[in-house]
Amino acid sequence: MTHWYEGPLAAFDTETTGVDVEGDRIVSAALVVQDAAGSRMRVSRWLVNPGVPVPPAATGIHGLTDEHLQHNGRWPAPVMEEIARALAEHCAAGRPLVVMNAPFDLTLLDRELKRHRASSLGAYLQNSPLCVLDPHVLDKHLDRYRKGRRTLTDLCALYQVSLDGAHDAEADATAALDLVRAVGRRFSSRLDRLTPAELHTLQAVWYAAQARGLQAWFAKNGTAETVDPAWPLRPALPAAA
Repeated sequence: MTHWYEGPLAAFDTETTGVDVEGDRIVSAALVVQDAAGSRMRVSRWLVNPGVPVPPAATGIHGLTDEHLQHNGRWPAPVMEEIARALAEHCAAGRPLVVMNAPFDLTLLDRELKRHRASSLGAYLQNSPLCVLDPHVLDKHLDRYRKGRRTLTDLCALYQVSLDGAHDAEADATAALDLVRAVGRRFSSRLDRLTPAELHTLQAVWYAAQARGLQAWFAKNGTAETVDPAWPLRPALPAAA
């Protein structure tokens, strides 16, 4: 019997103009597909001219400049359409989607679809519901008492997963895919009997609990930041009156 973490997976990642899912834009994205552990990976990449300036702080992270994106990037509308259709195809095929910190990338994609296609991610997935595996949520639940940071770089070091060229969409998606396999193997005794669909449902519960814990920590330390408990996609904000 092949366990889900040894079987087919697809991983998605983006690079952006910032960390605000409501206002920032996607500048690059990658989808990495692997039919079985150890098999060849197939990669789709997109480079986007976001139509807004890229802040120097964002360029400092992913290296993509305004000039490079204006000369080499495509307009967002057709790119967002292609990405959404690609994700829907993999969901329809029953291939779990690996997304590190899913509420960020998937929510940002949803908002880009609303902005440029007058649509939503849900509209593309109405006949093929999401089945997401988020290594951040999985690790935090399965090894909840471990101290230390849980960024992609930190988790790759912990699970001995190669991450070559962090903050490149393809590199990060590839690492996230390998990381989910490593998490599955390490905690196989707790995960073997669960299907990806069951894990998707559980992760929504786990993430909400994690968000409540973080919100309580912020309150205890006098931080006004609000933590959204929704996973893997944040609901759209109400339209302004």
